[in-house]
Amino acid sequence: MSKKHRGHAKGDPVTYQTPLLAGGVQMETFLPWTLVRRGLKKQVITPLDAPQEFQNEARRERLMKAAAQDTPLMRALGLAHHWQRLMDEGRFASITEIAEAEGFDLGRASRIARLAQLAPSIVEACATGAAAGVTLESVSRRAIPQRWDEQRERLRLA
Repeated sequence: MSKKHRGHAKGDPVTYQTPLLAGGVQMETFLPWTLVRRGLKKQVITPLDAPQEFQNEARRERLMKAAAQDTPLMRALGLAHHWQRLMDEGRFASITEIAEAEGFDLGRASRIARLAQLAPSIVEACATGAAAGVTLESVSRRAIPQRWDEQRERLRLA
């Protein structure tokens, strides 16, 4: 079997009944399944005719995965918070040092670093997908107000 087809067991569900010595029956059920790689994880895919609650759960998981996409804004937010932690721990004294170490232009690094000042509700809305109109360009091009209510008002997330 080639590596491409490894982990694919297809066919009809089968139930085997094995008699026990003390009486009774031991039942084993085998279902068709497919093992799929999703990045570094492996996931088992069950048949499409699964019970309704499994289909609903799978639908919810697909929606959550689609909402939590790795967008440029989410990557920049993560980088901004990482840089802020490095400065808080004293590893770097300024954004200038971080920009030199990371190989970023100072202007771009400072625009990204300002994202660490965003209100937690705005970051959460970006992570869950509730802030559909908010992009990296719309946040980083203008100055970010210090007050969180002004930030939400400017980004129309009130």
